[in-house]
Amino acid sequence: MGDFFNLYTCLSIFLCLLTGGLFAWLLYGKSKHMEPKWRLVLALIRTLVVALIGFLVFAPLVKTVSYKVEKPIIVIGQDNSLSVGNFTPANFNKRLYEQQMQKLADLLAQDFEVRSYNFSDSVRTGFDFSNKGRLSNAASLLSRLNDEYLTRNVGAVILASDGIFNRGGDPLHELNKLKATVYTIALGDTVPKKDLLITNINHNSLAYLDNEFMIEVQVQAFEAGAAESLLSVSANGRQLYQTRLSINSNAFVKNVPIKLKATKPGLQKYTVKIGAVNQEVSQKNNVKSFFVDVIDSKQKVLIAAATPHPDITALKQAISLNKNHETKLVLAEELKSINPGEFNLVVLYQLPSTVYDGTAFLNKLGSVDAALWYIVGAQTDLIGLNKSQSLVSFSSGNKTLKETFSYVNSRFTQFDMNQETVRRIEAFDPLQTPLGKVALNGSNSTVLNQRVGKTNTDHPQLFFMQDKGRKMGFLLGEGVWRWKLSEAEASQEEPFAFNSLISKVVQYLSVKDDKRKFKVYTSRNTFDEGEKVVLNAVLYNDSYIPTNTPDVNIIIVNEAGARFNYLFSRTDAAYQLDAGVLPPGNYAYTATTFLGENKHLAKGNFYVDPVIAEYQQTVANHRLLNTMATQTSGKMYMPADLLKIADAIRANDEIKTLSHEDRRYEEMVNFKWLFALILLLLSTEWLFRKRNGEI
Repeated sequence: MGDFFNLYTCLSIFLCLLTGGLFAWLLYGKSKHMEPKWRLVLALIRTLVVALIGFLVFAPLVKTVSYKVEKPIIVIGQDNSLSVGNFTPANFNKRLYEQQMQKLADLLAQDFEVRSYNFSDSVRTGFDFSNKGRLSNAASLLSRLNDEYLTRNVGAVILASDGIFNRGGDPLHELNKLKATVYTIALGDTVPKKDLLITNINHNSLAYLDNEFMIEVQVQAFEAGAAESLLSVSANGRQLYQTRLSINSNAFVKNVPIKLKATKPGLQKYTVKIGAVNQEVSQKNNVKSFFVDVIDSKQKVLIAAATPHPDITALKQAISLNKNHETKLVLAEELKSINPGEFNLVVLYQLPSTVYDGTAFLNKLGSVDAALWYIVGAQTDLIGLNKSQSLVSFSSGNKTLKETFSYVNSRFTQFDMNQETVRRIEAFDPLQTPLGKVALNGSNSTVLNQRVGKTNTDHPQLFFMQDKGRKMGFLLGEGVWRWKLSEAEASQEEPFAFNSLISKVVQYLSVKDDKRKFKVYTSRNTFDEGEKVVLNAVLYNDSYIPTNTPDVNIIIVNEAGARFNYLFSRTDAAYQLDAGVLPPGNYAYTATTFLGENKHLAKGNFYVDPVIAEYQQTVANHRLLNTMATQTSGKMYMPADLLKIADAIRANDEIKTLSHEDRRYEEMVNFKWLFALILLLLSTEWLFRKRNGEI
């Protein structure tokens, strides 16, 4: 209250006392029948009451100062990961170490505020020496300390670890934010032991069915010179590859390229294994699995025509360059024996034709859902074409042709074309296009527009449409062989723009859109051990509007055949299931629901991959621990000397108790005891006045 008695408050007190004295004189100055001493007592009471009330009217602020002592906080972080417990030096006494860690905490608690944590794949409070954590993330511990003690008096951090951190960011970066002295306890063993391990597998996540793909396996060996081992790759219990490795040094590293073939569609698990050697410290790092999603993207393409043409040869060659496209050419009468339902795409080269009646074959197309690509030329029967489909109408005869060059529609987004491809396409020789008006009945996606001479028009040359969900393509003009020839002559190399354009058109038309009304999918195909498995589901009504009114049930089956039943939870317009943490292994699921009387079914599978990161490195990283300590003016200690940390902390002048001054300003009207005092004085005055007959 040092700032309370200033000139303003002193003047206020004087005026309030003066006013109180005036009131007292008016009330008791002329009361002759009261004894003088009682008149004086009551006058003083009235003066004090009026002065207090008057002083409260001015509402002055009263400053209060208090002091709070904050001891330094000492944080002890204990690494609870598998590597700390599994790879220890020969003379390490685990029980003694645990006792001394607890004693260290007790010694420090006498002078400091001690907070203990254990960390591995998560951070928890208190000590835990079970060493069951599958990962080690020191950065997450330090990040939590930064969040919880950002404004606190953190004196020191004691970190007991082997320095093997296989998750999270750089702990040194987090230490810079904490701004506290770090003392490290160096656990683990720095002596290399005999060990073979698979450190990494480079592979693509996707492969196409019946195609070969490459993987690269990195093998390391420590203290295993002159040993031999077998490296193998297997899938579905069948060995796919095996080779012998000769280890010629105690620090052996080798990258082994392996060619595999995708023979089964779906998510496939491949296991790479290196054979163990005698007295190996750990065999859990000898096996590593990876997953490849094998896609069955084989698309069957039928080229149907009335007569041979150079365009057909150019198209067939370009389509066949893609290994996932299987092409068949059928001419004229042979079309009668073909079932178009066996193909994903039917290319109708100048069909219907003026030189061949293909009505029987064209009628078959109405009963199948294969995509169609019409290529219109001089032999196309335009009247018959108008009758065979309703999307495009031609108004001209067949004999008059015009030359039309190509230019790329910049607003087309169904597939990409780079700038070089666009440049080459726009340099193609012209096509021969039937003269006349073309009417499009519906929306379309235009790939190429026509250029007549040097004038770009908005008349489409190559475009896509849809007929009740069926993809339809149209190319107005013949002579695509000139496209290929002109590009090859201009570039003096393979006509990649022509081949790319034809391949992408075929790919777009042949791949069917997913029209399933009920879909269930996992957030990922593979989950790490200890990670929650989350599945999502969506259900569409007949108008393809999402709905989540009916219940969705799912059965998850593990490799042993055990079945787990779940019910999806509803989200805004879909479903989600948190199946929790599942043991490592292969899982298949079947989800069912009813929409009206219709039953919908969805199946799939996913893997939970075991985490073996703690077995990938068996040699402790004491150099990192020493860097963490020296960078913060601390020191690294061995487990046998850990009790010395208490003396080092006490001797550290930077670790001090802080005294926080708390200043507060309050209005006097907030002091309830003043109102109680005023009430007491008024009550006392009333009693004395009544006793003396003044009331």
